[in-house]
Amino acid sequence: MIEISGLAKKFKVENPKKLSEQDKKDPRLAGRFFHSVKDVSLRCEKGQVLGLLGPNGAGKTTTLRLLSTALHPDAGSIMIGDTDVVNDPVSARKKIGFLSGSTGLYGRLTGRENIAYFGRLNGMSEEDIDARIQMLGETLDMLSFLDRRCETFSTGMKQKTSIARAVVHSPDVVVLDEPTTGLDIMAAKTVIDFIRDLKSQMIPVIFSTHHLEEVTELCDSVTVIDHGETTFDGSLEQFKALSGDGLHASFMASLKQGVK
Repeated sequence: MIEISGLAKKFKVENPKKLSEQDKKDPRLAGRFFHSVKDVSLRCEKGQVLGLLGPNGAGKTTTLRLLSTALHPDAGSIMIGDTDVVNDPVSARKKIGFLSGSTGLYGRLTGRENIAYFGRLNGMSEEDIDARIQMLGETLDMLSFLDRRCETFSTGMKQKTSIARAVVHSPDVVVLDEPTTGLDIMAAKTVIDFIRDLKSQMIPVIFSTHHLEEVTELCDSVTVIDHGETTFDGSLEQFKALSGDGLHASFMASLKQGVK
């Protein structure tokens, strides 16, 4: 189970003159601070897939980085089961599999070596690492390129390797930041099937996406963030009920719910 309540995070603006006109108009800008996340709450139970939606710049990636312990919040709480992520990040990291949109692979290492390295960082034995890589290689259809250098990989190969690296230690929860962005149809299907497999194992999954069809295919619940605040948090059926004109209309309605 993942539970986030009242999450907030601000960043100091080092040079306000370099802000774009759009940034200057953002209501989250206050003095020399930009409040990227102001008030985000959500809950994802075991065996559930939660889709995190929002416009570009809404605060989704910052929220996921806070959940992953890559950032420390200014306010709010994050719980993974009975582990307090904010106060005990070291223990929390062992339970989290996190795919960031910006974390690169070591190009001169093979896919297998990249994944194994992260297994060692998580204290896994070489025997367990080998067995886990074999299983992930089969599940993610990676066996044909696992032993090539990552600098030769296509976008889809890199993404599959990054996902395998994120979950090599069999985490209790999985957090994916736009996992299908830039993938072709077949690679995206492999990732979607992998998320379904995690769900079947009762592992809670939170993933951000701009593809509403993925929400329909995968999600039990939906959280929408706009301007750093949760504007909707509920089941997929409740999300659909916001409008009778499809998910896009429901998404637009969810943004209006947050307008004060």
